Amino acid sequence: MFLQSANDINNSPQRIISLVPSQTELLHFLGLGDKTIAITKFCVHPSHWRRSKTIIGGTKNIHVEQIKDLHPDLIIANKEENVKEQVEELAKHFPVWLTDVNSLSEALQMISDIGNLTNTTRKAEKLVADILADFSQIAAGTVAVPTAYLIWRNPYMTIGGDTFINDMMNRCGLENIFAHKNRYPITSIAEIKDAGCRLLLLSSEPYPFKQQHLKELQALLPGTKILLADGEMFSWYGSRLLLAPPYFATLMAKINSAQF
Repeated sequence: MFLQSANDINNSPQRIISLVPSQTELLHFLGLGDKTIAITKFCVHPSHWRRSKTIIGGTKNIHVEQIKDLHPDLIIANKEENVKEQVEELAKHFPVWLTDVNSLSEALQMISDIGNLTNTTRKAEKLVADILADFSQIAAGTVAVPTAYLIWRNPYMTIGGDTFINDMMNRCGLENIFAHKNRYPITSIAEIKDAGCRLLLLSSEPYPFKQQHLKELQALLPGTKILLADGEMFSWYGSRLLLAPPYFATLMAKINSAQF
């Protein structure tokens, strides 16, 4: 069944499966290593869990029958990360907590919810307070920089205004030139130029942009400042949010030192 609240579970879960990398890292932060039994192949943090936990496929192609054989008492999934039909099939047999995170406030609520579900409320609330305190210290630039954020190549894909990444950009004082679009639209060099992009961020995930791609794009966009960006800092919405504010501070210092 799809859980509607933490009260839908009578006992603290003892066999948890996470289908979401950033929420897997959150489970580790909350001290749930002994209770987390399986994760996806993209759950890279903490790295040692990849050796000690059962791997049940990728986020988009989870092994449903393998999960059934593990008899979990809680599955943590995400509306965007996972395939609807696969999650619905699992919900016929096991309790599923389905998250939907598109902003910092929703991420903090998700952390609190998982804390309540797993009987780690005090740790979760402390984490929420620390994240809020750290984000309050971010000093964004005085003038918003027209920015595009690329997540894919061939074709180029960017992010719309209804995404978690867009919220992170706003908190850095960056103006997403594609904020009027939804989710993850395809774009082009011509469209990026026409939109007046002055800063282009190339994410490390899901497509792993490298320096060679930066050089290729710089030749096509000579008037645009281009930087590589750590995708985990912009798109992971669990305990990694503790690392995001100092990363953003360093990034903004680099951006503010450039001539726009």
